Amino acid sequence: MDNIERFDTGVPATAFRLSWVAYVRPVVTLAAALVIAWFLPVLYRSILAVLALAWFVYAIMEAREVRLFVNDDGIWVRSGILPWNRGVSGVKWRDLDEASFHTGFFSWAARSYRVRIGHRFTKSSEILLMHVHEGNRAVAEINGIHRARISRGHD
Repeated sequence: MDNIERFDTGVPATAFRLSWVAYVRPVVTLAAALVIAWFLPVLYRSILAVLALAWFVYAIMEAREVRLFVNDDGIWVRSGILPWNRGVSGVKWRDLDEASFHTGFFSWAARSYRVRIGHRFTKSSEILLMHVHEGNRAVAEINGIHRARISRGHD
């Protein structure tokens, strides 16, 4: 638990951020928009370039704010930069089924995993988060804490 952050509740939590892989899509989209803009008349080129750059900045800031974190209450995802889309959602320890990650060669090489935090009663409440940096370690920690809580009789 080397990356401790304090969240809205003031409770220390172990947090995991998104990997660099999450930033590839905005970069590629920006590059494609600028290439398309190059072939447009000057006025449209400027408009498209400004819109593409604004979207790029928003997408990068949005990706930087995503955190998967664990505290005494459960496993949570905090995201959003604008007041109307900022929030936290998650699974309480008592409702956790299991945490798992999906891997492949690229995921292993980039240390960027798709993490699934299952809800034992409903699939609509589970967490599915792409491109979690060291998501394999996050899953190991979550499952370890869950096992310890079950053996102590907390859940």
